[in-house]
Amino acid sequence: MKKIPVSEQNKGTTEPAPLKTSPSFAASATEQTDAKDPVAGLQADLDRFRDLALRSQADFENYKKRSAREKEEAIKYANSALLERLVSIIDNFELGLAAAKEQGEQSPIYSGMVLVQKQLNDLLSENGLQPIEAEGKKFDPNLHEAIAHEPSDQVLEGIVLRQTRRGYRFKDRLLRPAKVIVSSGSGK
Repeated sequence: MKKIPVSEQNKGTTEPAPLKTSPSFAASATEQTDAKDPVAGLQADLDRFRDLALRSQADFENYKKRSAREKEEAIKYANSALLERLVSIIDNFELGLAAAKEQGEQSPIYSGMVLVQKQLNDLLSENGLQPIEAEGKKFDPNLHEAIAHEPSDQVLEGIVLRQTRRGYRFKDRLLRPAKVIVSSGSGK
């Protein structure tokens, strides 16, 4: 079988010859431009590389800023997991305090537990933990988790009647929402 050159294969047909789209074709086009004006070709390459360097430098600066911001945030909220676990212990401590109060407010156990609670609350507030007081406030789904609705003639609809579990904020973030019972207005 005899090989026919590409230029002869398309003779007599109405279809155009296939275009070369290989990288060597693009390189040869650049070489032709360089051959005509080598300074212009070098200047174009220089401009392209300068643009690439500026973009790389800007990307690196953005990366450094983002990394610094993420590091600051990680340091700022590093204790959130510990505090979240500690909040559950505080809930149980408050239940024990309520039980000790039933035995008598003059009992030395109750007095000691009140002092420990005050120290614990002071430590937590120094580290950015703030309790969310919900009773009597308007229900806010960003801070409260409604577990029930109750009719009430004294309290308007949408106002928190009772708080069953205290919620907490850690600095500017919500650590745990308060579980609340919300008034559904008058039962009529």
